[in-house]
Amino acid sequence: MKTMSMQRNILLFSFLFIPVVLLLMFVLYPLTELMRLSFTDWNGVDAQQTYTGFDNYIKMFTDSSDVWLSLRNNGIYFIFHLIMIPLELMIAVLLDSKIRASKFFKTFIFMPYIINGVAISYMFAFFYSPINGGLNGILEVFGMETLIRNWLTDESIVNLSLVFVSIWRFSGFHIILFLAGLQSIPQDQFEAAKIDGANNIQNFWYIIVPGVKKVLEVILFLNVVGALQVFDIPYIMTQGGPGHASSTFTLYTLETAFKFNSFGMASAMGVTMLILIIVLNGVQNKVFNLKGVDEE
Repeated sequence: MKTMSMQRNILLFSFLFIPVVLLLMFVLYPLTELMRLSFTDWNGVDAQQTYTGFDNYIKMFTDSSDVWLSLRNNGIYFIFHLIMIPLELMIAVLLDSKIRASKFFKTFIFMPYIINGVAISYMFAFFYSPINGGLNGILEVFGMETLIRNWLTDESIVNLSLVFVSIWRFSGFHIILFLAGLQSIPQDQFEAAKIDGANNIQNFWYIIVPGVKKVLEVILFLNVVGALQVFDIPYIMTQGGPGHASSTFTLYTLETAFKFNSFGMASAMGVTMLILIIVLNGVQNKVFNLKGVDEE
């Protein structure tokens, strides 16, 4: 008996050893180093690293308006993706019904998420081009010349142009997640609601929405993380310009590290992003749990 128990423990240790080592090497150690560097003024080159305490964190929010501008731009991504969630759910409900060519539409909607983000960014950069871009050409064909803009150089609309690209890329993925949630709802609930005379709106509000609650939590979490970490679209399409009008927190963090050689400040910004994600996710979970208590 002891031999079998020892063999089982050895087997479990063998399976867990490599994942734990990889976790320590590529997650915990870099995180610890990131937090340590955030309290220094390291420039990324010199061996000397002077301890500065919380100076980097204080300067981040007091000495630079670009940080607040970047966070505001991240907030724009979050808000517009949040607004799209009800529409994404309704599209998922429509695709889940017995419509013709539903499989084709599911594949078609999911395709933008499969395409490489760099390719999407270059494609839309050409589409928004004021010289030979497709968008201004379409507006001109339909006689709407007054709407023609420099979509990527006008500070008032550049973020909206970039957010549209982000929505086009990720909404299909959210719809597929909602479809998975819809298929997990027991059909008995719909049959019982039909017997009780419930209409489509009542089915949507009282059966579908509670049935995809867990999926909704996942999508909201992805929305928070994605909004704070958005990088490739603004970097490739505008490089954060004009000026810093379309810069995001991640883009400004990398600029701080590799352009201004302030790795201590960049590390503090990385830690701040991690804290923001944890806090916002905690608030989200609390809101959902409170809602669940109220329903009970």
